[in-house]
Amino acid sequence: MASITATATTGDDETTLHGLTSEQFQTLKENAIAAKAHAYCPYSSFAVGACVLVTAGANDGDGDGDGDGGGYVSGANVENAAYPVGICAERTAFAKAVTAGHRGFRAVAVATNAPAPASPCGMCRQFMREFCALNVPVFMFDRAGCCRVLTMGELLPMGFGPEDLGKGKEG
Repeated sequence: MASITATATTGDDETTLHGLTSEQFQTLKENAIAAKAHAYCPYSSFAVGACVLVTAGANDGDGDGDGDGGGYVSGANVENAAYPVGICAERTAFAKAVTAGHRGFRAVAVATNAPAPASPCGMCRQFMREFCALNVPVFMFDRAGCCRVLTMGELLPMGFGPEDLGKGKEG
């Protein structure tokens, strides 16, 4: 696989990739790859790391209300001998971020040791949809660091979200 399949645009200052600077993209990638080292996967040996880029804003999760937050939250998969009770890396990262007070997300990265980029499972896609707009990019990295990117809407077409229950996303 070649490098990244994505849309890059040039602004006044620098090139962006789905609205991220090259530095943000690189940090997201590095954090997702590093998170794999913390995976607990003695049964499948399929380590997955994930990282979310949190949106800076009034509810940025740092508790001071100044909107200066943002940042990155990582997670890894954690298996269990009773298979259904394990948790995927994506849900771990989102759960950590949400319980820290974050509600806005700009991008998601998922990294595995598979020979091709692996997408989030269906349960993770639905979990992510609760907190992500349809245009949020999801970067999927293989063991060589090659990437495929799809938006949340492309990963979960006709997805069910908070707006389907007449609720807006908590902001």
